[in-house]
Amino acid sequence: MECEFPTVNSNMDEVKEIFDSVKTIAVLGLSPNPEKDSHRVAAYMQAQGYKIVPVYPKEDEILGEKVYRSLKEIPFKVDMVNIFRKPNALDPIADACIERGDIDVFWAQKGIVNNAAAEKAKNAGMKVVQNQCAMVDHRNLCS
Repeated sequence: MECEFPTVNSNMDEVKEIFDSVKTIAVLGLSPNPEKDSHRVAAYMQAQGYKIVPVYPKEDEILGEKVYRSLKEIPFKVDMVNIFRKPNALDPIADACIERGDIDVFWAQKGIVNNAAAEKAKNAGMKVVQNQCAMVDHRNLCS
C-alpha cells in the first residue's frame, strides 16, 4: 500500500477548537491492551474529562466503558471519532459517520491517512484531522 500525504487536514487553531468543543469521543479500534497506542491515547483523553466510547469487535468493557461493535450501535450523540484502523478502513468509517449525521470530527491517528475518505467526511460537514495523535496535540495545545 502506498503512503499518502494528508491533503485534507485541520490546522492547529481548528484542532484547539475541536478539543474545546468535543465532549464524547468514539474510539474505533480501542484495544483492551494497556500497552497499545489506542488504549494509552483513550485513557489520556478520558483522564482529561472526555467521555470515551470504545468501538471494538470483542470485549464488553474497556476503560470502564461499555464496548460497542460499531458506530451504528451507539445510541447517543458522538462528537468525534478517533480512528485506530488501517487507512483502507476509513472509507466505510466515513460512510458510517455520514449515515449517523451527528459526528462533528473525523480524526485519523498518527500514521493513518486516506484523503478520499477525509474529503468525503469534510464535504459532509465534519472537521478532519489525519496523521496526528490526539494525545500529543491535546498536551501541546491544552496543557
